[in-house]
Amino acid sequence: MPGINYIKQIDEKGLNICDNARSFLQSSMWGEFKSRFGWTAKAFLVSRQLPESCGTSLQESQETLPLLVLCRYLAPGISFSYVPWGPELPADFPQELKPPAMAQLADKLKPFLSRNTVFIRFEPPWTDNKEQSADSSEQFSVNSGKFLVSDERFLCAGFRKAAAVVQPPDTVIVDLTPSCEEILSAMKPKWRYNVLLAGKKGVHVNSNDVSGRTNELEIFYKLLKETALRDGIAVHNFDYYKTLYELCNDGKYNGIEARLYTASHEGDFLASIFVLFRKEEATYLYGASSNNKRNLMAPYALQWKAMQDAKEKGCKRYDLFGIPPNEDPNHPMAGLYRFKTGFGGQIIHRAGSWDYIYKSFYYNLFNFAEGLRKKLRDLRKK
Repeated sequence: MPGINYIKQIDEKGLNICDNARSFLQSSMWGEFKSRFGWTAKAFLVSRQLPESCGTSLQESQETLPLLVLCRYLAPGISFSYVPWGPELPADFPQELKPPAMAQLADKLKPFLSRNTVFIRFEPPWTDNKEQSADSSEQFSVNSGKFLVSDERFLCAGFRKAAAVVQPPDTVIVDLTPSCEEILSAMKPKWRYNVLLAGKKGVHVNSNDVSGRTNELEIFYKLLKETALRDGIAVHNFDYYKTLYELCNDGKYNGIEARLYTASHEGDFLASIFVLFRKEEATYLYGASSNNKRNLMAPYALQWKAMQDAKEKGCKRYDLFGIPPNEDPNHPMAGLYRFKTGFGGQIIHRAGSWDYIYKSFYYNLFNFAEGLRKKLRDLRKK
């Protein structure tokens, strides 16, 4: 549908305009957090024209939604921009019109970005499922399946598929609206058994929801480094997790809270997870486990405790945040897929990372280097 202005107007605002974004990755808290680690956070109000349908007419009404854009230098005089889980389009925005709308957004954002910006990367949150607003009263229901927004539509809109993703496009989301008994019964039998086994074997789960308790953070980070060594993954430095934890719990960002859950047995710390609570959703961001006493199934007890707490806080969803795209036994993270899908949630597929290029020469150099780095990282995991 050439000639249609899906994006009517863009206005740069303060970060607080993103307080009500659907995802924590589009929130003012996330912008403030990333700004402490080399990024520049920009916030915008985007007025979007609402398509009436997939036909040729448009409604006269408009909707204005926030957008968080993160900017960073690649090298002296060369920078790029990144939109994590954005743009957030209205639920009734036709799927096939989303890529051209995002391309218009990229064009209209360019004047607000550095002249040295090589490309802007989007990781749109769109799925093959009906999107619901954060305050929806409908029962949460999603179905796994193929994208309705195909790769071809992104390519035709002028995007290039990124060599690597930043945020995981595939995940498992557990519906917390049923009773705890129903949530347990929806898990695979072995998972229910392991949840109960940990308790019977004397595994104790401690939940720390008090800001400033560095001891639990230190335990978490020690276990995280042990996990990274075992699984061949990269981790941030201690200050990264400490800063995120403190920002979530300083009371500045309404409705956001982070909790650390630590599992121990007879004085040994076995596993720890970092969970973010925001509005109707809890997100399992980071997990770590010891090589010791793995037969006690401590990670299962941690996840179940976090789900129970999330339900008690009024969350309707628990996002296990990241799995491989399919059940491939040869994938380096195949164990992660089995672990997370066993909790009975629904598998969600998002579109992944797509780049809109402003300067082709520099982008091609970056794309080659990023692809090579990803291959080396994947080799270390095997």
